[in-house]
This record gives sequence, C-alpha cells and structure tokens, in this order.
Amino acid sequence: MKSVEYENLYKVNKTFIKDYKSAFSGLLKKGWFILGENVAAFEEEFAAYIGCQYCLGVASGLDAIILSLKALELSSGDEVIVPSNTYVATILAIIRCNLKPVLVEPDMQTYNIDPKQIEKFISKKTKVILPVHLYGKPAQMDAITKLSRKYNLKIVEDCAQAHGARFKNQKVGSFGIGAFSFYPTKNLGALGDAGAITTNDKEIYQKLKALRNYGSEKKYFNQYLGYNSRLDEIQAAFLRIKLKKLEEINTHKRALAQIYHQELSGQYIKPHISSDSHDVFHIYNIRVKDRDKLKKILLDHKIGTEIHYPIPPIEQVAFKDLISGDYPLSKKIHQTTLSLPISYFHTQKDIQYVIEILNSIKINDII
Repeated sequence: MKSVEYENLYKVNKTFIKDYKSAFSGLLKKGWFILGENVAAFEEEFAAYIGCQYCLGVASGLDAIILSLKALELSSGDEVIVPSNTYVATILAIIRCNLKPVLVEPDMQTYNIDPKQIEKFISKKTKVILPVHLYGKPAQMDAITKLSRKYNLKIVEDCAQAHGARFKNQKVGSFGIGAFSFYPTKNLGALGDAGAITTNDKEIYQKLKALRNYGSEKKYFNQYLGYNSRLDEIQAAFLRIKLKKLEEINTHKRALAQIYHQELSGQYIKPHISSDSHDVFHIYNIRVKDRDKLKKILLDHKIGTEIHYPIPPIEQVAFKDLISGDYPLSKKIHQTTLSLPISYFHTQKDIQYVIEILNSIKINDII
C-alpha cells in the first residue's frame, strides 16, 4: 500500500543540504555567531523580497509579533483587533504586551478576519488591527487598510504562514508592520526557531533594532527595556539559501493545491480561490463534519494529516480569564478543518493518491 506522509523535514531540506554544510563550515571558520554578516544580508534580501525598506531578524514568530506591538509604545489595556480563529501565538503576543485582544469572527470563505465585522468592535481604546494571513491566504487588506486610515489605527500583520503571499499583487508584510515566523515547517523554514519583522517606518525600525538586543542601540547603553531576541547567524545563513528558492517552493505548492481543487470531490469544503489573492498554501485545509473520523480513515490508508487547529483560542485554558464571548464560526472551523499533505517534497502522484482515497469515501462514512 502506498503511503503519504503529512510532512518530512529531511526530504524538504534534502536539496539544500550541500549548501547548508558549506555555509555552516564557513560560519565555524569565521567564529561570528550573533548579528553577523549573514543576518545583515538576510535582512536586506528579505526586505527586498517583501517590498519593504527594512527587515529585522528576531528569534521567533511569536517574538516578531510581541516586538512589533512593543515598538508602537501602546498603553496597558489598549485594544488589538484579532481574528477569533487564529493560532494561540497571535493572542498570546497581545496579552504578553499587556494589551487586550478583541476577537472578531472570520469570513467563512477565507477563514481570515471578516472586514465587514471589524468596525463594530472599534472603540476609543482600539489602537491596532492585527490580521492573520491564515494557511497562506492573504486577508482582505484593502478593506482593512481603509478602516485603519478611517480610525487612525496601526496595522500589524501576522504573516507567519504566508511568505510570498500577495493581495492584489502586493506582498503581505508590506501593508503595515509584518511579523514572520520561519518555523521549520513554513514555506520558508529555518532549521530551528527564527522570525523577522518588516516595515517601511524608519523610526519603528530603529526602535526594533534596539528592542531585540536588550534595548541597546549602542553596546552597553540601554535606551529601552528590551529583549534578547536575535535571529541566529546560523539560521540566517540557512534562510538565505532557501530564500533563493522560495518562489519555486510556493509555485510547487500552488500546483499541488490546484490538483486538489480540480479533482477533489465536492463533498468536501475546499479553500476558496479568488483572483485578488495569490495564496501560497502553507496549509491546504478541507472541512468535513466528522473530521476526526475522516482523519482515522486516511491514516488507515497510510495518509498523514494534521489539524490546524483542534481547539479555538476561546476554549484554551490559558486564556479562560483573559478572553470571553461566543464565537460559533471559529468553533465550527476548529471542529471541521483537516489539513492535507502539501509539502515541497510531495509529488503530483502523492496528491492524486490522496484524492483517490478521499473521493472513494462515501460521505455517509464520515458524517
């Protein structure tokens, strides 16, 4: 029986191993491991790729959001509008900054925050809209940008899953402050934790540069209450190698997504395709009523899947005294979503096998 893994990071990185070894050998010889030439070069290259003036490498995607919010110098208790179905890291970052997350339900077609619902949640304490480009699909940034201008709000984009995604030909991470994760499974994945922040604001850039390095603009002189959140020189070297292939990676995943979209049975709810959005399909998710049963059936056929994510933020124990409300759309997504294989190492034959098995399952078997 054929098997299809959900993910295999050795296979994903196999074509880069020779270049990784060469880069690592060079780093060892130079002996400079913190904020060296590779970090500086990657920041310049990634800023150019996104279409921003500035980029700062940081330790993780979570830190990217935290530092972005910290750089805005908001007051304790200020409100940040965020989608109700995001990954917990987005909300955790808001709370860690002593800010209040205000959850807004998603659009059920895109699973991104619904711009039509945002305005009713804006108050005098609202300072930031934090859209999440979930699964690699850009949020509706024209409507969000319009609202930010109308109410004089900042935009911080959670781009953790959307490297290279575009909304109306503009890359995410260039509409506001962009927070990126390079967690190993991402389309642009490091070999460990890593993150970056993009911006066109020179003042924000200078502040972030200090905040990530103990709050110091000049060594031993600390202007801010900062953090130790620096992109490792080693990870920067690896990311520079993979960045050259990011468009190829995205194109490959988009091609696999197109096969799913064309050949997968209509009994499954598939991702919405729009001419405004250039999706990069970090995740290809479907929805079905009895998701857990379908997951087990696929595993019986040696097909790996994942759930992004099984528990909505409102039901997380860590947030029980910090967020409240009823979010039925978020709950529905979390109960029914299933992520199918769509990695850089997967072949068209892999995807067609997954489709063959999915299409052979009768809907009565999974509801």
